[in-house]
Amino acid sequence: MSMVSISLTLAIRVVLVLLFLPFSALDKVLDFRSAVAQAQEAVPNKTAGTALILVGLFVEVFMSAGVVLGIADRACAFVLAGYCAVTALVWKQFWRPGDFWSSSDGKARALFWDFWKNFALAAGFLLIVFGTDASSIAQFLAHPTIQSHPYRLTQEHGRP
Repeated sequence: MSMVSISLTLAIRVVLVLLFLPFSALDKVLDFRSAVAQAQEAVPNKTAGTALILVGLFVEVFMSAGVVLGIADRACAFVLAGYCAVTALVWKQFWRPGDFWSSSDGKARALFWDFWKNFALAAGFLLIVFGTDASSIAQFLAHPTIQSHPYRLTQEHGRP
């Protein structure tokens, strides 16, 4: 049963970061110009747009790897949760197109679902950060960079 638990934990973490690593990160690398053009929708300065994409690429690659490998995974998941929330607020502004109520297949509806999917993904990362109970939150706040040891089996209901 222990290998099943470890395999399932690994699979869950891989699926959680799959959107970023490899897909979003690879898309940024292979089509860097388009990524910068999209970033310029939020910041009109090309240098700032390029910096945003490079920061995003760093977050997607290294924070995702930390979550999967269990290296400072709670801190990495916290950064990814913030990344998802900021992405939703900056690029998924469903209230801007103005067609939310007038068109069932308008841009606002598509952005609406992407907006909430980003926040749902952020919540999934926060479960890694804080766990599922109040004592986990206090533990994270006391030691934010400590890793959760996701692949270690213990006798106490899977808690390290």
